Order: sequence, then structure tokens, then C-alpha cells
Amino acid sequence: MFSKRNIYYLLSPNIRYFVRRFYFLPIDLWESITGKRDKITPPKGLIFIGPGDFKKIGENYLNFFIEYCGLKPEHRVLDIGCGIGRIAIPLTKYLNNNGSYEGFDIVKKGIDWCNKHIKRAFPNFNFLHIDLKNDLYNLKTNHAAKNFIFPYKTNEFDLIILTSVFTHMIPDDVENYLKEINKVMKVGGKCLATFFILNDSSRELMKSHDGLNFKYKYGNYSLLDKNVKEANVAYNEEYLFKVIKQNNLIVEKSMYGFWPGRPRNESLDFQDILILSKN
Repeated sequence: MFSKRNIYYLLSPNIRYFVRRFYFLPIDLWESITGKRDKITPPKGLIFIGPGDFKKIGENYLNFFIEYCGLKPEHRVLDIGCGIGRIAIPLTKYLNNNGSYEGFDIVKKGIDWCNKHIKRAFPNFNFLHIDLKNDLYNLKTNHAAKNFIFPYKTNEFDLIILTSVFTHMIPDDVENYLKEINKVMKVGGKCLATFFILNDSSRELMKSHDGLNFKYKYGNYSLLDKNVKEANVAYNEEYLFKVIKQNNLIVEKSMYGFWPGRPRNESLDFQDILILSKN
């Protein structure tokens, strides 16, 4: 039996963008005419990242950065997989003139929109398009994330953010990104990253709840859909923590999400959140 997600995955990235743009066109036109959408919030039809309240999710993450990562207004922030500005927008209200933001993403449409609407108003915010292949978002290149070298200086960032990035990456890519994160993060800096983590608790919950079910197993990771392998990727906790340690990073805090069926009031977010620091 096909779900909406299965149908969605059958479509090419360009067709998915077109369908979403068309579906939300009436709402986007109405919000534009009535002025209900501010200038640095993208129209719903252009938002290609996960579901939920775009602005509220971004604001919630800002609170997480302050509470769990000690983010200060003068800090330098790197947003890996910055999408179309969900994290950047609330940060524009928090970072001061001594603080700064760098974001990169593989979807050019999102980067173009952020440069036009956010960077113009906030010159200490920069957005970079990186052309890397991904089954869900970009099939027009063969450049692999496992070979990508972050274009930033060593020990440059106070906070590094990856929201729903590692959930779309296979092991070689994850291992390279962790190595690069260690390189560009300051000593004393923090990294907030989200995952789908497979452990005894999540595996048991998947058996009896209607949450995500990663039934296609490939050694240290499992897939939600074997035909679009980077659509949703879950990692065995033992392997993930081992790789983090191998890249001289420390798991300071683990906060498990409600994706497998945990009570929402007992979870901070849908995905699992790890707070990492440098060893």
C-alpha cells in the first residue's frame, strides 16, 4: 500500500518543487496581497524542507541553541544544510553586529532566496550553494559529500548546526562531515545535530507505534525507503557514537525525539538531538 510519502519519493526533485509551488499558490498569493507574510519569510510553496510550522520550529531551535549550546549574540554560527532560512531567520533577531552567520546547502533555490531576502537586510549573514549529489534533493551532479571540504577556517565557529542533515546522508558522508566539523569548530564550541538513532528503545517502539519504521537494514544504518536511500537514514547508536569519538568529538547530551512513538511531551523534538563538543 502506497502512502503519500511513497508517492512523494517517486517524483523527481524538480517535479516535487513544482507540485508544492502549485499547491500552495493560492495561500501564498493571499498572504502576499494582505501582507501577512514578512519579507524574510519564504512563501509556503518555496519551502522544500520538512513539514510543520516553519517559523515556530526555527524559533524553538533558537531557544535550544541558547539553552543547550550557550549561544551568545556575538558568536559565529555555521548552519550546515541551511535550506531556505528556517534557522537563519530567528538568528537575525538574536545575533548582534559582532556575531555572524554562514550557511550552505545543496539546493540552489533555497540559497538564492536567502541571498535575495535575508542577506540584503543582514550583511553579516552569508549563504553558499554547494553542488553535492543527494537522492532526495539534487540529482544533477556526481559530486559526493564524502569528498567535500568545508570552505572555512580552522577553529572558526562557536556553534555548528545540522538540522535534518545527517538523516539524509549515508555513512561515508556522515564520517567526512564529522571530520570537517571538528576542524572548523572552536575549542569550547558546540554542535547541535539531529539524527534518527536506532537503539533498544527506538527499535521496540517501532514495533508497536505508527511512527517511522526503518525496516531496510544495511549494517550500521537502516533506510525508510530502499529506492530513495537518502530520503531518511537511521543509524545504530553504537556505530554513531563510535564515529563521533573517532573524529575527536564528545557527545555532551542526548535528547531522543518522538519519531518512533515516544510521547511528545517527553521529547524535545521529532528527531533525536545530540549536543557535541570538541575533545
